[in-house]
Amino acid sequence: MRRGRTGVHGRGGAATLEICAAMHKNGVAACSPVDDAMTRPTTKPPLDILLAAPRGFCAGVDRAIQIVELALAKYGPPVYVRHEIVHNRFVVENLEKDGAVFVDELDEVPADAPVVFSAHGVPKSVPAEARRRKLFYLDATCPLVSKVHREAERHFAQDRHIVMIGHAGHPEVIGTMGQLPDGAISLVETTADAATVAPPDPARLAYITQTTLSVDETADIVGALRRRFPAIVGPKKEDICYATTNRQNAVKAIAARCDAFLVIGAPNSSNSLRLVEVARHAGQGPAMLVQRAGDIDWPAMAEVRTLGISAGASAPELLVEEVIGAFRDRYALRIEEVETASENVEFKLPRELRAPA
Repeated sequence: MRRGRTGVHGRGGAATLEICAAMHKNGVAACSPVDDAMTRPTTKPPLDILLAAPRGFCAGVDRAIQIVELALAKYGPPVYVRHEIVHNRFVVENLEKDGAVFVDELDEVPADAPVVFSAHGVPKSVPAEARRRKLFYLDATCPLVSKVHREAERHFAQDRHIVMIGHAGHPEVIGTMGQLPDGAISLVETTADAATVAPPDPARLAYITQTTLSVDETADIVGALRRRFPAIVGPKKEDICYATTNRQNAVKAIAARCDAFLVIGAPNSSNSLRLVEVARHAGQGPAMLVQRAGDIDWPAMAEVRTLGISAGASAPELLVEEVIGAFRDRYALRIEEVETASENVEFKLPRELRAPA
């Protein structure tokens, strides 16, 4: 399972070494518990950590970060990035240290500097404006988000009105709805919205979804739409991306065994917030979002004996290790990684950044 490289992509550390050692020793995908008891003072209380896998970086996030890193290496700083490349402050701040400059709009980008569009995708007006200004730009939109863009265009070309299931104001939703003229797409956020949406022609209707939604909640919304509009056309292949689905399934697999659950991710990360919701619904204890080890509510951990941990798709493994390290300072840990799916997806980089053959 891919975890990324060093630096922003940081991997390695004590937690990973323990997990890998146990996996190799036992020859299984979901490794046996790693017991620190022999090396820990007996005064520390015991804590079992169930580590969800897959977790953390997905292929689209990894690609987007690589695009900024490689652009900095090839063109030199500054490289401008429109909006956060991914929703994680740790990632953004590390790229800023290397010379990336994050801006809200293209009018903040000077004419002689390269600009990168974020992984969430942008409305068509953004690259059009870049071309008008003759800016050199690199598009880091996740290919699975681009797939949804193409679906929307295909439905529009076939004279269908489109219902998009997603969260208002999220960059991915803004980018997807911005692929088509105003009024071509209606946004639905809840089953209540699905009960009231009024398309111009119910017989010519299609739906698409944001890629980072709750699988279960989206299924409920789609069901509500199908009951009202039996002829509605869905995507040929699910729009919710493989990484979102895999991470939610991994959380479901362990949440019921946990007294509490931590998801490492940013408060503006849709996929991270959905993991917290999944952990709450599938588990028996509180589920909390933390960005770094410093955010852990230690009093809330006082009665916890088994803790679940996962990470959103834009959170690097280095932050998982940081959180585990903070628990190791306070507890005698036993760590079990539970893997429910194997991921080996990789997306091509823009040809401008590919190494020569």
